Amino acid sequence: MVKRNLKHDHVEASRPVLTLEGTVRGVRRLAPLSLFVLPFGVAYGVAAVEAGLTPLQAVAMSALAFSGAAQFGVLDFWPGPIAFGSLIFVALAVSARLVVMGAALSPWVNRLSPPRRLAALFLLSDANFADTEPALRSGERDVGILLGGGLIFWVTWVMGTAVGAAGGAIIGDPAMFGIDVVMVCFFGAVVVGMVAGEPNWRATIPPVLAAIVVSVALVSVLPLGWNVIAGALVGGVVGAFRAG
Repeated sequence: MVKRNLKHDHVEASRPVLTLEGTVRGVRRLAPLSLFVLPFGVAYGVAAVEAGLTPLQAVAMSALAFSGAAQFGVLDFWPGPIAFGSLIFVALAVSARLVVMGAALSPWVNRLSPPRRLAALFLLSDANFADTEPALRSGERDVGILLGGGLIFWVTWVMGTAVGAAGGAIIGDPAMFGIDVVMVCFFGAVVVGMVAGEPNWRATIPPVLAAIVVSVALVSVLPLGWNVIAGALVGGVVGAFRAG
C-alpha cells in the first residue's frame, strides 16, 4: 500500500499543471523578445488600413485572429467581393504549422483538463512554442509558461497594429532596420539548443538538416507557411528511417 501511494504521489508530482505563477513566468521569459514584434504589428496595421479596413477592424482582427502571416495573407481579398472559401483556405494553409506544434505539445497539454488545455493553446505561436517545448522536455511542469509567452506576444502584436492603423506609415518596412533578423536568430538558437541538449545529439542532426534544406529550398516555391510543413514532414521521415 505504501509503495502504491508513493507511486501515485510521484505521478501526481510529475503531472503537468497550468498556474498563474507559470503564466507570469511565461510573460517574463518572452517579454524582451516580444518587443521586436511591435514593428511587424505596425506594418500590419498600415497594410490593413491601406487595404480598406478601418483602424478598429484592423485592431479587432489582430485581437481575435492573432496570426500575423495569415492576417497579411487575407489582406489580398480586400477590397471588393470576398471569396470566403479561398480566404479560409489561405488562412488554414498559412497556419497549418500549428498542427505540428500542437502534436509536439500533446504529451503535456493533453493531460490537462479541457478548459485548461484550450487556454494553454489559445495563443499558441512560433515563439512561445519554441520556448516552451524544450522546457517541458527538460522537466518543466507548468504549461502556464506557454500561455504567458503567447499572452505577451498577443499584447505587443495588438499594440503594434493599433499604432500602425492610427498612422504608423512613417516607420516604413521594419526589415530595413534589420529587426526581422532577430526572430531568425532566436529560432536558430532554439534549434541549436534543442539538438545540443539531446543525449544522442549526433542522431538528430540529419533530420534537422533535412528539414532546414527543404524549408529554405521551397520558401519561394510554395505558398507562405507550406514550406515549413514540408520541411517538418521531410525531417520526420528522415528521423523515422534512421530510427528504423
